[in-house]
Amino acid sequence: MTTPEARTLSAPVNVSFDYTRSVGPVIGTFLTGLRDGRLVAGRTSEGAVIIPPAEFDPHTHEPTTDFVEVGPGGTVQSWTWVPEPVAGQPFDRPFAFALVLLDGATAPLLHALDAPRESLSVGMRVAPRWAAERTGAMGDIEAFVPEQAAAPVMANGAVDPVTGVVTPVALDYKYAASPEESAFFRALEQGRILGQRCPACGKVYVPPRGACPVDGVPTTDEVELAQTGTVTTFCVVNVPFLGQKITPPYVSAYVLLDGADIAFLHLILGVDASEVRMGMRVKAVWRPEEEWSTTVENISHFEPTGEPDADFETYKQHL
Repeated sequence: MTTPEARTLSAPVNVSFDYTRSVGPVIGTFLTGLRDGRLVAGRTSEGAVIIPPAEFDPHTHEPTTDFVEVGPGGTVQSWTWVPEPVAGQPFDRPFAFALVLLDGATAPLLHALDAPRESLSVGMRVAPRWAAERTGAMGDIEAFVPEQAAAPVMANGAVDPVTGVVTPVALDYKYAASPEESAFFRALEQGRILGQRCPACGKVYVPPRGACPVDGVPTTDEVELAQTGTVTTFCVVNVPFLGQKITPPYVSAYVLLDGADIAFLHLILGVDASEVRMGMRVKAVWRPEEEWSTTVENISHFEPTGEPDADFETYKQHL
């Protein structure tokens, strides 16, 4: 029977940020059209009408300069039903994605289609359902709907062209820790820092690794490490960013814990950023015990011990 201590840990992880980019004159024209309730396509040198417009002509490789308004109505060329939408999709209820050939265009546009499944068919006529507030993004069209159900677009009063967009980017996944990592995180919940020793070369790794990168053999021996160490290399963070929890400047450093053979990345606080240096002796500062869980954030930061700096020879192999 597997004991709770032997089970591996897992946790959901979300990585997200807002990606900001300029759009240029071609995509900018298309997005400005969406904001204004118009569908703007680009015409190629061979007469094809494409939406969104290509930034460069596929035949001459020259920038697209010939724009033409298409739609707003169009014909469904194909569709696929989404019975269980996932996060980030246009709706949290069943809907369809469809290729819509807008009137006047020669290539279809992919977008959401909001209509009962039983009413969908190739060849059905559709038109955009515009968002009440439009900013110059594909979401300005909430979805395509049956043409007879579409309402006229309302002007929004904006006049300046769209020159940039902000696109939220997110990745959600479940991280499963290895048995060695699980033991490391459980030790942190107890206020201990646990490493693993390679039985062949004797090197101690923290956080633990399942196998020694030097010898390729499993790291089977657990080693409880000291909570003091030496700063090997570091970075002074001066630039603020979204979600930042500490006011710059502050230091992120690799700390070679006493008894370890690989440096441990963490924050250096309790000292002016300008005073942090290679060889500085530091110690772990823990959060209050009632806040501990299976996370490296149990260690709030490292701060100077007040000891003399370590000799360069003791950490030169760990830079």
